[in-house]
Amino acid sequence: MGLGFALLAPLALGGGGAAQQGEPLDPAVVVGLVQSFYDQTKTLQAEFEQTRYTRLYDRYDRAQGKVVFKKPGMMRWDYAQPNGQVFVSNGKKLLIYQPPEEGEKRGQLIERAVDEDQLPSAFSFLLGSGSLEKDFDVRLLEHDNDKFKDGHVLQLIPRRPTPNYEQLVFYVRTLTQGGKRAGVVQRVLIIDSAGNRNRFDFSKIKFNRDVPDKRFSYRPPKGTETVTP
Repeated sequence: MGLGFALLAPLALGGGGAAQQGEPLDPAVVVGLVQSFYDQTKTLQAEFEQTRYTRLYDRYDRAQGKVVFKKPGMMRWDYAQPNGQVFVSNGKKLLIYQPPEEGEKRGQLIERAVDEDQLPSAFSFLLGSGSLEKDFDVRLLEHDNDKFKDGHVLQLIPRRPTPNYEQLVFYVRTLTQGGKRAGVVQRVLIIDSAGNRNRFDFSKIKFNRDVPDKRFSYRPPKGTETVTP
């Protein structure tokens, strides 16, 4: 599916797209296509599938839901049942709603600074608060993933260490229309220093649709306990 490139034009990406044939395998070229496209992206909405691997317990946990980003600094993750969690940032603070577990009557609402959590930090390129070209050392990885055989895999190592992750891996689909190219990130893999992996696969991506700011305010269910670490 082709993409338009007007700054505020509504865009939509359904699932695949052809890579630019003969594109040089230069990480600076690929990361430049990603950065320039998301610099023009004011909002992004998508469905996601999350796969989290916890190394200590050798355990995989899976969840899915919907996510929306809006510059500057706003994002919201709504997890489908039975998970039911909600992550909301208004650009200043992050609210995390955790529904009650089995046998509990009340859920919890956790408040954090946005720089203390992995998600705002890893997705800063979508929030208008980060630069891939300035913040990371980047290289292209060889891969044999059939789903991304027509795309590129970027490894990003932060130039300034962060406790939130050790490296990011972007699976990038290179799309073209009218001679212009865009690097669209369809999978993000977050790896921390303990070897834990947190992977997000995005589908039904929509760019630059109208999203009201009130979408990024959240009122938890009545009786929820508020926790401020």
